[in-house]
Amino acid sequence: MTKRKDEIYSDKEINLSEYAKALSHPARIAILKHLASQDRCICGEIVEILPLAQSTVSQHLKELKKAKLITGEIDGPRSCYCINKEKYIEMMELMDSLSSLIVKMKSDNKKGCC
Repeated sequence: MTKRKDEIYSDKEINLSEYAKALSHPARIAILKHLASQDRCICGEIVEILPLAQSTVSQHLKELKKAKLITGEIDGPRSCYCINKEKYIEMMELMDSLSSLIVKMKSDNKKGCC
């Protein structure tokens, strides 16, 4: 009998994996960098900075929004997006926690591994 991932993994592990998936494409990193440099951003501006079709940019925005790393509002015919700072901070804390475990393991293992 197969178990669901929420029966096997903690909420923190699931959340971190969802953030990692959202960051797994260079276009999404470029979008986040652009949003970080702006107070607000209109989707059309994002399409102008990336060498991608509008539909492709929309798909990347959808993935970032699904992970809650960005928020969006409809403003007439335009959609405005910005970084969700609370979720970004949560993501960084989860990544820092994982990184700390790996660094501690590496420093405790004087012989090295593999």
